[in-house]
Amino acid sequence: MKKALIFQGGWDGHEPKLVSKRFAGILEREGFKTTISDSLDCLADLPALMELDLLVSCWTMGDIKNEYVINVAKAVGAGVGIAGCHGGMCDSFRQNTEWQFITGGQWVSHPGGDTVEYMVDITAHSNPIVAGIADFPVKSEHYYLHIDPAIEVLATTRFPSNVPYYHISNKPVDMPVAWTKSWGNGRVFYTSLGHVDSVFEKSPSAQEIMRRGMLWAAEGKAYAVNNGLTTARFENDAKMY
Repeated sequence: MKKALIFQGGWDGHEPKLVSKRFAGILEREGFKTTISDSLDCLADLPALMELDLLVSCWTMGDIKNEYVINVAKAVGAGVGIAGCHGGMCDSFRQNTEWQFITGGQWVSHPGGDTVEYMVDITAHSNPIVAGIADFPVKSEHYYLHIDPAIEVLATTRFPSNVPYYHISNKPVDMPVAWTKSWGNGRVFYTSLGHVDSVFEKSPSAQEIMRRGMLWAAEGKAYAVNNGLTTARFENDAKMY
């Protein structure tokens, strides 16, 4: 049985307990043994993290001990998947750049707050995480992010929207909404959808993308084992820790 750990907390406005409960239910229906932690101390035990197939981050802002981030870096690098949505993963631990390096992006603004109506445009139609999903509208926070150029973009949204803020003087840009990337032997998945739990009720496609993304990330460990991949090729970089 695959094992997943969800760690929840931080700013309550993102409803981490409700979102975590939703994700735990999704994973359990897929056959996972799922644990939810209200403390970041669950990241202190590296051998325990190495036994997981998937980490799910539902923690907005806050502070994290650097040794915990090092443990996440090592566990994901060894093949444990990591996934998250909205501020639960890419607006976590704003002072820790290594966390941002692992996850692939960092929130910087959401002009117009949670009242903006925008389109999510599927771009990677052949990718199994979004295959068969049509473009769909969302009314929620329109996330503007700084991103890792190495990410594989699955869906985008167009900026600027009709919000009178300073960014509108720039040329239009297609901002990633969902992406994947690699971290060592591990798989990383993120979607900026999911400001609050009800977003997944109002936009079922958002929940389906998250479901597929979590499952995809969790498959990375078995892939690494089955293909004889080791962490030896990352050991020189690991000395930075």
